[in-house]
Amino acid sequence: MSTIRLIALAGSLGLAACQPTVKVEAPDKPIVINLNVHIDQEVKVKVDRALDDAFKEHPEMFGPAGEPGPNKK
Repeated sequence: MSTIRLIALAGSLGLAACQPTVKVEAPDKPIVINLNVHIDQEVKVKVDRALDDAFKEHPEMFGPAGEPGPNKK
């Protein structure tokens, strides 16, 4: 009977030793989030709108689509 108890005790100690350990640590380096994509898209939209306004306000400078401007003949 003591042999069974000894085996049960050894088995429970063996299972207790196999418990997973979770460690939570702060990173050594700061977390960097790259936001250049949003800024780049915003600049492109603003430039695109400014060009549309320039084409509408001064059609004589740019000419109709597909035709050369006043300096290109």
